[in-house]
Amino acid sequence: MLPSLYYLVPVLGGYAATSYYLLKHPHILHRRKRLPFHCRHISHRGGAGERIENTLGAFDNAVANHTDLLELDCHLTKDGQVVVSHDGNLLRQTGHDVNICDTPYEELPQYKDSLEVTFLPGHMSSGSDRRFPLLEEVFQKFPDKPVNVEIKQDCDDLIKKVSDLVKKYHRTDRTIWASTNDRVMKKCRRENPDMPVMFTPRRGILLLILYYTGLLPFVPLSESVVETYMPSIINRTYFPGNSLMRNRFLVKLQDKLMMRKSLFQHLEARGIQVYLWVLNKESDFQRAFDCGATGVMTDFPSKLHTFLQQYEGGQRARGPQQQGGAAGEQPQQY
Repeated sequence: MLPSLYYLVPVLGGYAATSYYLLKHPHILHRRKRLPFHCRHISHRGGAGERIENTLGAFDNAVANHTDLLELDCHLTKDGQVVVSHDGNLLRQTGHDVNICDTPYEELPQYKDSLEVTFLPGHMSSGSDRRFPLLEEVFQKFPDKPVNVEIKQDCDDLIKKVSDLVKKYHRTDRTIWASTNDRVMKKCRRENPDMPVMFTPRRGILLLILYYTGLLPFVPLSESVVETYMPSIINRTYFPGNSLMRNRFLVKLQDKLMMRKSLFQHLEARGIQVYLWVLNKESDFQRAFDCGATGVMTDFPSKLHTFLQQYEGGQRARGPQQQGGAAGEQPQQY
């Protein structure tokens, strides 16, 4: 047994040293992804804390507050229209117990006058625009703005129509496929493999396993974006339906495992952007960026815009050596 250690220890030591070196210098094995956007400011459902979620009014407000990326959700109506809505059933949003998939677009009810913000319970948003927009309207109105499209239905027709709209408006390189369902994501990638894609939760777990086993620097990754929650917001502004997710010990464990600056910096160096959602307090903005996240997804575009002006100004004052960003990455102006 002892003689075998003479061989095992150097091998493990060499592996650990190589893994650590490549973690810091991923360009040796991997070509950096070159997305045409680098997003610090992401508006969740268009900024659901300041305007009615997923409306053109919300998207207008987000763009006015210099958002880098609009996050939205899509469903297919009974008459085959790609409509922007988070929920498939409209009871929460409109007070009417109807399903989008069973309703023609022209018969969809309007949003309520005010709507509770999912990630800040007790806070209500309102706005004059209460209409459910079509995805095509969003693409027409904001032709150059990157959009994160989450596919909420396992529906081949929906996926194809979203892809067709992306191609029609020549925005393949600045529209992200998003889904929490592996099966749906595989269909999205088959339909339009040229669009950037996010990690699904299962792939995100695999990412952590690779990181903690030291294998991550050796493994190619096809995804371009990580979108995940910051565990410390659980039981404060995020209340998962699964009671196990709310267990305090598990929350702390997740936070310890996920919020790793070296992991975020490695991904950033490979051109993979990390977005943390849904953060609505300045202290959470601060922590996310201090941990190396590329961007923050928020319900309050104006609040994040103000924060970033101060944060980026502080980074410039400290100088490039202390900013902790990826090599050659210039801070954006807010």
